[in-house]
Amino acid sequence: MNRKLPLQALIEAAVLAALAYIIDILPAIEPFPWVKISLAMIPVLLLSLRWGPKAGMASGFVWGLLQVVLGNAYILTPLQAFIEYFIAFAFIGLAGLFTSRSLSAKTIVLAVFVGCLARYFWHFLAGWVYFGDSAPEGTPAALYSLVINGSAALLTFLACSVVLVLLQKTAPRLFKV
Repeated sequence: MNRKLPLQALIEAAVLAALAYIIDILPAIEPFPWVKISLAMIPVLLLSLRWGPKAGMASGFVWGLLQVVLGNAYILTPLQAFIEYFIAFAFIGLAGLFTSRSLSAKTIVLAVFVGCLARYFWHFLAGWVYFGDSAPEGTPAALYSLVINGSAALLTFLACSVVLVLLQKTAPRLFKV
C-alpha cells in the first residue's frame, strides 16, 4: 500500500496554505475585540475534504509555519508557538476524515465541526496555560480560555460551514480530485 501523497496533493496543500495565509492577513470579521472569525480555514478545510487528513494536516502545518516565519504570530514561548501555530493549524486537517466521493451538506458540516474543534482545542489549552493571567479577576483561566476560544470556534465553524456548503452546491468539482 502506497502511503505517500501524490505530487498534486502536495502542490495543492502548499498553494492553499499560502492562500489561507493571505486570507488571514486581510481585515477579518471581529464581532468582539477578542474574537476573530477565521475564514482563512476554508482553503485548508476544502483541501482536507478533497484529499483527506494527511494532505489537510500538511497544509495546515505549512499555514502555521507561514504565520511564524512571516511574523504574523503572537509568540510568548517556543512551546506556546509550537502548540498554537504548528499543532493547532495542522489539526484542521482532521476534517479530511470525512472525505468521500459524494459529499452531502451534513458531511461537510460535520467535517468543518471536527476541523474547528480540533484546532480550537489546542488554542484552548494554550490559552489556559499561557494566557490565563489575562483572565478578569476571579475568573478561572480555563473558563476564560473556553469562552474566548469557544466563541471564536463556534463563529468560525458557522461561517466556514455556510461557505463550504454553498461552494459544494455551486462548484462541486472543487471537492473532487
